[in-house]
Amino acid sequence: MNTRITLFLLFTMLTAVGFAKDRNSQQTKQNPEEEQSMKEVHDFLRTCGVYYIATVDIDQPRVRPFGTAVIFEQKLYIQTGRKKNVARQMMANPKVEICAYDASKGTWLRIEAKVVPDERLEAKQYILDQYPQLKSMYKAEDENTLVLYLKDATATFNSFSSPARTVKF
Repeated sequence: MNTRITLFLLFTMLTAVGFAKDRNSQQTKQNPEEEQSMKEVHDFLRTCGVYYIATVDIDQPRVRPFGTAVIFEQKLYIQTGRKKNVARQMMANPKVEICAYDASKGTWLRIEAKVVPDERLEAKQYILDQYPQLKSMYKAEDENTLVLYLKDATATFNSFSSPARTVKF
């Protein structure tokens, strides 16, 4: 085999391996403090069961209840139907705010974030596996299932008896 071809093939293989390694390191790249913050936010949302998400519809704010919160590949995900107005609003303007209240502790959480859609089948399937009751309405492979993760999130924990505490992930 020609030396140039051999070197080209070797270079191509090393570049591909390097790219795959970089891609994997980007997926797992999160400092422990951010990971702990995200888990704390996730746990709070799961404890509440229902939280409220605010979007913008042209110039009108819209708020509705949500109930999904899942950590998948070190990102906090939510789920909705692509045919819903909320999905259309998040695609037009990915900035959202979330508010949840834990009545048993008298604490609440406010989150500012951008939502990023994830079209991968494995992400959709993972979220639906965590919420099997949704499987009667959604399938990972259907066109309606939409999963999104929170990006650049700032979460503030509040109560009437303690100072506010803010975390980022």
